[in-house]
Amino acid sequence: MTSSIEFPTLYLSAPHDCPYIPGEAATSLLLDPASPVSDQMFSVAIESGFRRSGKTVYRPHCAECQACKSVKIDVQNSRLNRSQKRTLKRNRDIHTQFVEPMFDEQHFQLYCRYQAWKHPGDSMDHGDRLKYEDSLIRSSVQSVFLEFYLEQKLVAISVVDVAAQGLSAVYTFFEPELAGRSLGRFAVLTLINKVREMGLNYVYLGYWIKDCEKMSYKSEYRPLLMYDGRGWVGFHQKAGLI
Repeated sequence: MTSSIEFPTLYLSAPHDCPYIPGEAATSLLLDPASPVSDQMFSVAIESGFRRSGKTVYRPHCAECQACKSVKIDVQNSRLNRSQKRTLKRNRDIHTQFVEPMFDEQHFQLYCRYQAWKHPGDSMDHGDRLKYEDSLIRSSVQSVFLEFYLEQKLVAISVVDVAAQGLSAVYTFFEPELAGRSLGRFAVLTLINKVREMGLNYVYLGYWIKDCEKMSYKSEYRPLLMYDGRGWVGFHQKAGLI
């Protein structure tokens, strides 16, 4: 990947159920979990299609499938469509702030309400504090929480990783009763503005899969770039969406 840093050993995970395509098995490349992940190392990894979940930095690596494509928004050249402009206008009364990742009961209760609404009855609808902390608070890289407030009420949180060239959107959860405000999309638009203010280049959106409906929103952002295993290319042309 680069000769300027000593990259850790890579491991191939055991096969596991694919979290994106029902009935399929998946494997992942993992950075050695016993090795510390420096800021520089993470920045190289995320530019090579990796992502973080909990304390694991990984990239899908399936022998029979290459459906998962890492995507990022080119912030400095980004342009809004009409729907995105309406989303910004609809949420102009919301203010934000970055805070350090730590357990907060208000955060956790918001997370539980969101999971009960978004994933009722499945493995994410658990209300388990330790699982919540393991997946969203404990991190092997530099991470922050972006809080969203409507007046004095906390209404959304984006878990964000910090890289040299931008911010990586790890996970966003919000108040279900405000679903009509499109807070998930508003969170991405807010990160675009934050990255631009920081003078950086990208918002990393994780993985996109053509046939996965819950990932389709990612194709709404332009310009979007896709990692094809060798480098970053224009998403919409490569994906056959133009």
